[in-house]
This record gives sequence, C-alpha cells and structure tokens, in this order.
Amino acid sequence: MKFYIKTYGCQMNERDSEAAASALAASGHEMVQDENNADILMFNTCSVRDQAERKALGKLGILIKLKKQKPDIIIGVLGCMAQRMKEQIIEKIPHVDFVAGTDQFHKLPEIVESTILKRKHIVAVDADSEIIENLSGHLNSKNQISAFISVMRGCNRFCSYCIVPYVRGRERSRDKKEILEEANMLVNAGIKEIVLLGQNIAAYGLEGRGQPTEESPFAELLQTLSGLDGLLRIRFTSPHPQYFNQKLIDAMASLPKVCKNLHLPMQSGSDRILELMNRHYTAKKYLSIVDSLKEKIPGMTFSSDIIVGFPTETESDFNETRRVMREVGYDNAYIFKYSPRSGTKAAEMKDDVPQAVKDERNQILLAALDETTGRHNKALVGSTIEVLVEGVSKRNSERWCGRSSSNKVVVFEPLPGIKIGDLINLEITRATAMTLFGK
Repeated sequence: MKFYIKTYGCQMNERDSEAAASALAASGHEMVQDENNADILMFNTCSVRDQAERKALGKLGILIKLKKQKPDIIIGVLGCMAQRMKEQIIEKIPHVDFVAGTDQFHKLPEIVESTILKRKHIVAVDADSEIIENLSGHLNSKNQISAFISVMRGCNRFCSYCIVPYVRGRERSRDKKEILEEANMLVNAGIKEIVLLGQNIAAYGLEGRGQPTEESPFAELLQTLSGLDGLLRIRFTSPHPQYFNQKLIDAMASLPKVCKNLHLPMQSGSDRILELMNRHYTAKKYLSIVDSLKEKIPGMTFSSDIIVGFPTETESDFNETRRVMREVGYDNAYIFKYSPRSGTKAAEMKDDVPQAVKDERNQILLAALDETTGRHNKALVGSTIEVLVEGVSKRNSERWCGRSSSNKVVVFEPLPGIKIGDLINLEITRATAMTLFGK
C-alpha cells in the first residue's frame, strides 16, 4: 500500500518519521510525496507548543470528508501528541484508525497490518525499550548530502514548562558502536554531513549518573565520528547548558569537522525565572560557556530558544534576557510567547503576564535579533568562507546555495564542474539579514 507521512515539529520528529518510513518501505509499502495518492495517511505530531497540537488536530478533523469519500483509507496519528492524548484522539476524531506513541515507531508495520486486517481502532502507547535499537533506518534520496542520526531519546530534566519528559520518556542513549555503524553506512551512501540529535544530547551516555560530571561520553562520540573518512562535517542539537562541560568545549575546539555553530537553549536571562523554569544554571554560567567557545573557536556562532512572558516575568526579568542576548550576539533564535502546557509544573502557576505584554516583548527580541544578524552578515562582506554545496537555490534556479560551518547560507553562481557535496571557497560580495551572496 502507498503511505504518506506529514511531520510536525522538530528535527527529532523528522528523524522519527524517516525511520518509520524506512521500516514501512522494508515491509513492502511504498512511500509517496502527495497525500492524495496515499492509502495510508500518518501524522507525526508535536506537543511542545499548543499551536502545534491545534494545527495537527485541525488537519485531522477536516479529513472526515476524505474518509467518507474513501472509507478504506487508513489514518494514523504518531508521536508526542499521540502519547499525550492516547484514546482521547479516537474519542475526539473517530475517523482516526490508529494512534502510535513515541516508543512505537519501529512497530508501525505490524500496527498498520493489524489495522488493515481487523479494521478496528488501535491505540499503541506503551513504553518500549526496543525503540532505541531500531532507529537506524534511512531513506537516502538522490543528491542528499546531510542526514540525521538519533543518538539518544527522552529527557530527565523536567523543565517546568516542558512536556517532553512526559511524552518521550527518560533519557536513553544508543550504543556507540551502533551509531558508528549507522554513520559509516550513510557516508558510504554519499552523505557528507551528519546531524546528531538528542533532547539533552550533552548528557549522552550519562544515564544513572544523577548530576552532571566532568565526564563527556558525547565528546568522545564526536571524536570517534570525526575519524570517519569521507565525512566532512558534524552538527548536533540540542545540549542542555548544565551538561556543557570543559571536555565538550575542548572537543569542539579541537575537532575541525565539528561545525562552528551551536544551538544552546537559554530560555531566559533572568536567574529568578531560570529557577522557576527548573533549568539548574544561571545566566553567568550560560555566558561562561559562550565566552569559552568564542575564545577557543574563532568565528563561532550561536542560536537559541527563548521564552517571553513566563509566569511572573517582570520588566526587569525581561531586560536581563535582552542583556544576555546582546552579550551572546545570536545569529538565530526561536523566540516563543509562553503558553501553558497541561500536565507540566508551570501549568499550575498563574499565567499572569498579559498577552499584549508577551506580544510586545516578543517583537522587541525579534527586532534585536534581526539587527544583530544583519550586522554580523554585513561584517562578512569581503571575506572568504568555506561552503558545503547543497544544490540549486530554491528561490532562483540559476543560482546555487551552500552552507558554512557557522551555519550561514550562501547563494552563488556555479562554475562548471561544481557538484553537490563539494567544499568550495566563496568570496562574500553582498549580505542581507538572512543570506550571504558570494562568488
């Protein structure tokens, strides 16, 4: 049968969808890119923000028309929202055929087969430790140069605003040997860049250790992967600052294949708010990590996650966030207006920052980010940057694009002989807030 997967949310969800698609393809099903051509429609959902759930539920709701037109079509809900809502999804949307939680992706072939044979609702949301051993499937497409590898799942941090530990479970790290085998397979298939994924990736290999230590199995993993011939670049996301120790900083500085860009979630620059968020670090600790990386790695760039309007956030708290943003000088940031997530500790707090204030603070930070990014990009005009060629630009078919180690997108006119996956040097001739242009 033909299947289609729509993914909501983060890179980890994208990787889960690919692993699920690989398992279904291996069992004889065919993946299609157009949902109108599918016999099986699946929606891999996100619960981090209420808006993501509303979008998925809205899409599922309107499929009742399709179900009436094509009664035999199978509709499935996967991932975090499936894990959180369980049977409620079937109760709200009866035309959904199956619900599969975050530990069930490797069982999708049998879930789909059971749905086809029995034609009754299936809700599969049990915890299953086997998922960690079934994450290596990939669907390599022509000219693909970058691929995701999940190195761990779950989170033990229980930040007060976050639903992830409740829907993805506790931290579980994959065996280093299995990760290396997967990376080898990808490189042999032509992959030039791998992106390592984990909700708290700096804690890789530290299960059962309780508090952070000076050890860093993740730094050791970076070193091992850097030895792969044919692999040009390594990226990773996203580390918790509490686990970002000196050993990891030194590894990033000493391994040329590890990219000069880090997504390091800050969430707030106010120590009082960070404590309410249960983040276990201070603004000073956060900035010490940033300063160490800047000192050891010239040209290092940073991105982050930031929440405005967390319960009790004052103007003073907000100004502390602005201060840290200025000191770091982010090149990108995902700035969110706080909204309560049912089931989290923060949902028990009074959501007392007015929506208008959240909107205003959000706009202030977005404007500051645009100014900083534009200034950084313009400073690169006249310099030479090494770029990994990604292919034809989406906006102009006569130009190509690539990405620098510091995660800057560069658009250029290709010369004969340049291929996707090449590392080339470009002179930056022009810059906007979002894009560099080179020759």
